[in-house]
Amino acid sequence: MASTPLSTLATYPSLRGRRVFVTGGGSGIGAAIVQAFAEQGALVAFIDIAEPESRALAEDLAAAGHPAPWWRPCDVRDIAALQQAVTDAATALGGDFAALVNNVASDDRHTLESVTPAYYDSRMSINERPAFFAIQAVAPGMRRLGGGSVVNLGSTGWQTKAGAYPCYAIAKSSVNGLTRGLADSLGADRIRVNTVSPGWVMTDRQVKLWLDAEGEAELKRNQCLPDKLQPSDVARMVLFLASDDGAMCTAQEFKVDAGWS
Repeated sequence: MASTPLSTLATYPSLRGRRVFVTGGGSGIGAAIVQAFAEQGALVAFIDIAEPESRALAEDLAAAGHPAPWWRPCDVRDIAALQQAVTDAATALGGDFAALVNNVASDDRHTLESVTPAYYDSRMSINERPAFFAIQAVAPGMRRLGGGSVVNLGSTGWQTKAGAYPCYAIAKSSVNGLTRGLADSLGADRIRVNTVSPGWVMTDRQVKLWLDAEGEAELKRNQCLPDKLQPSDVARMVLFLASDDGAMCTAQEFKVDAGWS
């Protein structure tokens, strides 16, 4: 099926002018999320280690007439740098963030036997730890605003028992624990926390590395819907949860996987 025209999709007036911070926003699913928020008129900040892709995304959005996103190269393994980026971006955009999207991740393949303590720690420092400390950084500002929305990107891979990345599976399985573990305490200040778990999304990286004849057969066998899942499909769910339309949604996991899991 051809991609749905933007003009036929939902718009969220509550997102216009709202400040949003996205980790890993320079490419893949993150870039689609940044673009979707910008198209809604939100003021977006993002970080990523992919500098050329991030720069091109920011320039393209500005050229299309959308609010130019603030961005900075940042390795999320450096928590001090991550939290400083949140502070600096809020200053640059003129106020606190009403939404945070914890998107950054790396699903590098590995085996049980190959993992060393250093490698294990490096996987957690990308796929698990940054989300917690990004929430820690934005929560005071959300309290000042009277509420906010945190969207943590999970994965259906561990739920379908994919075995090619055990450390990634461990990290992503913890996302629901993070969401549910903070929803009550943050909810007292009207800060909502939810998980969005994508299925197999056809990012450029996934198509290049994994979408061969076997992968096509796996999609056909496991998805209920015949169409390939696109980054923009995930972004639409994130928009809803960040908007006021999702005002009473918290502590939940929302799957966007074409019915795979």
